[in-house]
Amino acid sequence: MPEPTRLVLVRHGESNATVARIIGGMRSCSGLSPLGVRQVEALRDRLLATGELGTVDVLLSSTMPRALETARILAPALGDLPVEAVDDLREHDPGEADGLSFDEYVDRYGVPDFERDPYLPLSPGGESMASFHLRAATALHGLARAHAGATLVVVCHGGIVDVALRSFLRLGVVGGFELWTRNTSLTELVQLESGRWRLARYNDAAHLFGLPEATRAAGT
Repeated sequence: MPEPTRLVLVRHGESNATVARIIGGMRSCSGLSPLGVRQVEALRDRLLATGELGTVDVLLSSTMPRALETARILAPALGDLPVEAVDDLREHDPGEADGLSFDEYVDRYGVPDFERDPYLPLSPGGESMASFHLRAATALHGLARAHAGATLVVVCHGGIVDVALRSFLRLGVVGGFELWTRNTSLTELVQLESGRWRLARYNDAAHLFGLPEATRAAGT
């Protein structure tokens, strides 16, 4: 039997944007908070100690600073692989709302309802939920096909993890369930011989035990 394709998604560590409670798009992203760095180091040390991922063939990352910083800290635990940055793995593009506080966003645009209208951009110049899903799912499935039989570690964002679960498990673009993907958690999908995908684990963040609780802000 051929080796299964394994897709291991790692959400980045806590970001400066989350601590500042701003909508952290590409323009305003300034990387990891001090706690975020500690979270990633805890995951790196866990993977070095356990070797639980086995041989990793490819290390991929979103092009956003918080994801790239996470990937570079993790690289020593993954065979010192080079980090391959993929722009289409970046988080939902907020458009002109990039850098606004959440209160400023609501005052200016109201509370978004993507379940009612998945084609509504987050703000002018931004992506709708439908366009984000199409962009991210196309990238993820393309990478899985290009590296069939390999183990891929993808350092990304909460929104990308949501898209991965919805697209690989053939669920709806919006609605049906809610996720709260923790910083530096592991989510693993494995392709079966039938071609279908199995969820092996979601939100595995055991390495965060004992660390302070991260700031709770969604969408970053």
